[in-house]
Amino acid sequence: MPNEENLGQLDVLLESMLSLLADGDTEEAKLISEEILNRSRSGPDRNHLIEARVRLERALLGLVPTDDIGSELRWCVDRLNAISRGSSLHGLALLNLATWHANRRELMMALATHSEISLNNGHPLDIKSLSRIEVGRILSSMGDYAPAKRHLWSARSGFIESEMVPEAVAASLEWLDLALDEIDEDSLTMSELLENASPREGPGNTQKPSNPTDIVDVVEYLFPLLCNDLSGQSRIDLGLILEASEKLDRPIWKKALKARKEEIQDPRVLEELQS
Repeated sequence: MPNEENLGQLDVLLESMLSLLADGDTEEAKLISEEILNRSRSGPDRNHLIEARVRLERALLGLVPTDDIGSELRWCVDRLNAISRGSSLHGLALLNLATWHANRRELMMALATHSEISLNNGHPLDIKSLSRIEVGRILSSMGDYAPAKRHLWSARSGFIESEMVPEAVAASLEWLDLALDEIDEDSLTMSELLENASPREGPGNTQKPSNPTDIVDVVEYLFPLLCNDLSGQSRIDLGLILEASEKLDRPIWKKALKARKEEIQDPRVLEELQS
């Protein structure tokens, strides 16, 4: 068993490595990672958790052969599943393995990997929400819009609860982009759809109308945040607000933007405000 002094030394080295990575100093971080890896995988400093963390970081930095990255990420997932199932680190390993599959267009494998992340398995809400937004994006890319909206909504709710504002804004905008395609006041709300959702055998090509109440909730969440700064030559987010204003017959949002058009730089948004 490693003694407390050795564990403390490895923890200090790990924190130093992670700090260097956060500062963008990858070269020095690589050198430290080699020392940590060698010490954590054998001898008196043997530590499975630290070894898994360092091997995960090294795989993400490309310090293993390209052909071995997938198997290395899988090793990290399996090891952490055995010793730290449901932890943030286990969830992070799953997220990175799923991303690796998605980047290789192995979308079903990516979805299967994401399915291992859940609150029932003990993963924290922020990790679960990061997983759900990626699942929503994958399903959207496959044209499977109804479940994509459910996953984006779930991610949005988790981000808001976790006070992850930039992520909540991103999930809200991506949901709104899909939601505006078809609207029906008699359709189920997202809360009702999530409550009644059941597992499917596999993705399909589905679309369900959005309830205008949900769209109003999302726009009213987004509007004050987006209006903090209206500059920028490409403001797709403001375009979505204007589209929602028109489709829901709620001119108040368009009028509010029109009153501040001097701050807006996107020519397409300015053109829409003139119509």
